[in-house]
Amino acid sequence: MEKIVEQFHTIDTSTISDALDKNGLTGQCLGIKSFNPGWKIAGRAFTVKYGPVDIVKGTVGDFIDDVPEGGVVVLDNQGRLDCTVWGDILTSVAKRRGIAGTVIDGVCRDTNRSLELDYPIFSSGRYMRTGKDRVQVDGVNCHVNIATVRVRPGDIVVGDADGVVVIPREFEEKVLATALEIEAAEEKIRSATEQGMRLDEARKQFKYHSLQTRA
Repeated sequence: MEKIVEQFHTIDTSTISDALDKNGLTGQCLGIKSFNPGWKIAGRAFTVKYGPVDIVKGTVGDFIDDVPEGGVVVLDNQGRLDCTVWGDILTSVAKRRGIAGTVIDGVCRDTNRSLELDYPIFSSGRYMRTGKDRVQVDGVNCHVNIATVRVRPGDIVVGDADGVVVIPREFEEKVLATALEIEAAEEKIRSATEQGMRLDEARKQFKYHSLQTRA
């Protein structure tokens, strides 16, 4: 795993969210969550954009063999809840190829297979209806949207029990540094309160109320 991706993997999305706020960035994917709170992913985005099926029907997608090991598949199905773009065959191939996980602005299906293989999926929900003859791939490795967040190929995607965040490639070093500072400050607050300090005093001393405030 790439070093910076590995570092982000050790940090909670809540801390990364605060670091994004501190740097004036929006990367929190509203409504995207996993159905296993134990899942944690971090990797670079491999993006796929879907649209309504054309008069001449296109494919739902045979992109999976092009996703690099450790990558995160990011599927923009425009938030559709009436048909899925991910199921058990894709889960099986992705798991075998060492892909970190999948993020969907839309729904997935074959949930039991994902749980059986312990393959992380973060989505708007679950629904059994296929996307075949309903949607098709409009683009691969292009800009996509997940909820209200723009995701580009190569951006870092992190997901855990609290949801999914996206870190733009140009700001990844800065966001990481900020996240580590926030993490250190919060650990000092926890340590101080465990030693008997009042919470309000600890928060004041370690500047809790400004940790995520934009500089």
